[in-house]
Amino acid sequence: MASIQRVLVTGGAGFLGSHLCERLVEDGHDVICLDNFFTSQKTNVQHLLGRSNFELIRHDITAPIWLEVDQIYNLACPAAPGHYQYNAIKTIKTSVLGAINVLGIAKRCHAKVLQASTSEVYGDPEIHPQTESYRGNVNPIGPRACYDEGKRAAETLFMDYYRMHKVQIGIVRIFNTYGPRMHPFDGRVISNFIRQALHGEDITVFGDGSQTRSFCYRDDLIEGMMRMMNKADDFIGPVNLGNPGEYTIRQLAEQIINLTGSNSQLIERPLPDDDPTRRKPDITLAKEKLQWQPTIKLQDGLLQTINWFRSINLEHYRPPTPNY
Repeated sequence: MASIQRVLVTGGAGFLGSHLCERLVEDGHDVICLDNFFTSQKTNVQHLLGRSNFELIRHDITAPIWLEVDQIYNLACPAAPGHYQYNAIKTIKTSVLGAINVLGIAKRCHAKVLQASTSEVYGDPEIHPQTESYRGNVNPIGPRACYDEGKRAAETLFMDYYRMHKVQIGIVRIFNTYGPRMHPFDGRVISNFIRQALHGEDITVFGDGSQTRSFCYRDDLIEGMMRMMNKADDFIGPVNLGNPGEYTIRQLAEQIINLTGSNSQLIERPLPDDDPTRRKPDITLAKEKLQWQPTIKLQDGLLQTINWFRSINLEHYRPPTPNY
C-alpha cells in the first residue's frame, strides 16, 4: 500500500461516499467523513464509527471548515432530481460554495482534491456516446439547472484553481451508479423500480420508456475514483466514469420484474422537463489513462442491489424530501 494519507470525504455518509470511506478505512488511511445528512443516513457509516482511523463530522460544506488533510474527495451534493430540485438554491450553493471551500483547503494544505462531477454536465446530449470534449446541451434556466450548471461551475472553479494556484485536482464525470445503500426513496429509476417491484406496486415509467441510460455498479465506480485520485502523472481530467452498456428504461423495468419475481405492471407517466433522451459514456479516456473499465454486469449488480433492498426495513429510511 502507498503511504497512509489523511483523507477528507465530503458527502461521506451518502450512497457512494460511505462506500468510499469504507474502502479508504480498510486501506488504512485516516478518514474524515463530512456530511450534513440532508439526503444521507448516519446508518451508512455506523459500522465505521468504532474504527480508530475514522472520524465523522456533521457539517455543511457551504460553510468554511479548517482541516489538515492530504487528499479530498468532494462528493457533497444531492444527486437525485427529486432531491436537488427540492431546494434548488441550496443545491447550486452546495456545488459552487462547496467547491470554493474544498479548493481553499486543498490550496492551504497542498492537498489533492477530486471533484465528483456528473454526466449531467452534458445535458440532453446531441452527440452519442458522450466524450469529455463534448461541451453539452444544457438549459441554464430549466428545473435541472441548479444541479447541471452547479456542477459545470464547480468544474470551472477547479480548473481555475489549477491554472492560477497550481492546486492538484482531478475531475471525474459520474454516470448513473447504483448498488446497495442507495437511498430507497431517492427517486432514481433503479431504486424506484426495485422498491415498487418488491412491494407488488405498479412500476412507474416516465414517458414511453424508450429513453436510455447506462448503469454502473458502485464498486466499479469507487475503483475508478480512487485510481483517478492516486494517478501519479499530471492527468487531471475530466474523465468519464460509467458503464457503456446502454438500456432503455423499459428494458430495465422488465429485467427488475424478472429478477424479483414480481407481478408488477408498467404504467406510464409524463416525461419530466429537460429529461435526457439518451445517456451513454465514452470511456476511452478512462481505459487509456486509468486502465479502468467496469467489470460487473448489470444483472449481477441488480441482484446484489435487490438482495440489499430485501434486507432493509423501509421504516428506517425517511424520504429526505417530498419529491420522490
